[in-house]
Amino acid sequence: VLSVARFCGVLSELAIAEHWYERTALEDITGIAAEKINDDRLYRGLDVLAAHKDRLCAHLMERYRDWFGVRFEFLLYDVTSTFFEGQAEGNEKAARGYSRDSRSDCKQVCIGLVCTPEGLPLSFEVFAGNRTDVTTVEEIVEKMEETYGQAERIWVMDRGMVSENNIEFLRERKARYLVGTPKSQLKNFEAALLDKDGWHEVQSGLEARLVEHPDGGQEEKYVLCRSTERAKKEQAMLQRQLDRLSAELEKIHRSLQRRAQSDIEKVGRRIGRWIGKYPAAAKLMSVEVQRDEKSAAAVGLHIEIDQGKRDWAGHSHGAYLLRTNCTETDPAQLWRWYVQLTQAEAAFRTAKSDLKLRPIYHQKTERVEAHILVCFLALALWRELEQWMHGKGLGTCARRLIEEISTIKSMDVVVPVKKGEDLTQVTVRTVAKPERRVAELLTRLNLQLPKGNQILGDVAACPPDQAGPNHTPVKM
Repeated sequence: VLSVARFCGVLSELAIAEHWYERTALEDITGIAAEKINDDRLYRGLDVLAAHKDRLCAHLMERYRDWFGVRFEFLLYDVTSTFFEGQAEGNEKAARGYSRDSRSDCKQVCIGLVCTPEGLPLSFEVFAGNRTDVTTVEEIVEKMEETYGQAERIWVMDRGMVSENNIEFLRERKARYLVGTPKSQLKNFEAALLDKDGWHEVQSGLEARLVEHPDGGQEEKYVLCRSTERAKKEQAMLQRQLDRLSAELEKIHRSLQRRAQSDIEKVGRRIGRWIGKYPAAAKLMSVEVQRDEKSAAAVGLHIEIDQGKRDWAGHSHGAYLLRTNCTETDPAQLWRWYVQLTQAEAAFRTAKSDLKLRPIYHQKTERVEAHILVCFLALALWRELEQWMHGKGLGTCARRLIEEISTIKSMDVVVPVKKGEDLTQVTVRTVAKPERRVAELLTRLNLQLPKGNQILGDVAACPPDQAGPNHTPVKM
């Protein structure tokens, strides 16, 4: 019930108990009577749910294998964070750290998610909110191997997970990897980047090429990639920073020319404030405070752009570097494997927006992890629905489908029946005829609504004063 409610966008256990459950068909589907659903029971459910995480994840892997033929040769790993409302003093993992939600004022936990290239979630771990991404890799890999065996699968990760220790750890376990690298490493491949030959077109506007390891190693290979659209975007972003930083520094220069400043430290703080705001532009600039020869007061700024750095920035725009020990030699194929990481990022977006993973209102450690597990299970439902829709030619907008299906209503009609001398009441359930577009969706999905009327028995089994809008009793 918790997972289905989260899948349908219900935000709290209290909302489930107070009005949502009784307005759905879940009572008929699950056999759980509405009077058994209350907030205390749902909270108790959260308290015991986390202990079943590994069994549930193993069950999902079997389902994926049976339904979609997933082989788990590739595993995508990424990390996100979600923040708390409140102090979360009862949660040992709640801490302030780098916030992907731009809420550095709140405590948070970090979540590491493993999924397939199709975006199907396999497993997750909850880490302390101040844990850095690079320190989570070994724990996740060991956990997956402990649960599912030490297969020679390929791990795909972004550059935030990369360290020499992690790479060596994966090698020792005979694991394959395809990872992004820090952009600073591009400088080692400047000649290959500027060389016009040897590039393979992956798709329109994107090229890739294999390059030798800078140390001549045979175990690894590097893939240089460059995107025309990404280059235009990065160029525009850098130019905007350069223009804004130059304008602010020019203001400081003019103010010092009008009125000399004897407090050099104060001038430095003013400069530092703007350099910190525009770091990409600051790397290309040198700023020197000009002083009066007699008083040593600041009378202006000398601002200069390093043309060599500016030229390199122009060459490296839109370029990035991948690192792998896979046996594959086609740079286009390696690039395609790497961009599957967007599926992990899309899974996080779905969990945070459609499934309301953030913010977290629970405070206790066990309930927080159970809340994240419920969101994880709802994400599995969501992704499976998208796979089903895609297979039926209905796109992948699960939210739109759910909104369309939610227009289907049923009604309970209370009918008086005379048995001998006694007058009793019988409840007859009928399902309203769906609108044309919804009927077409049901046909495409091979779903059929119940036909005819269903006699549920005496009305006492469905009291009129407890029925919701989807089951409206009508006395006749």
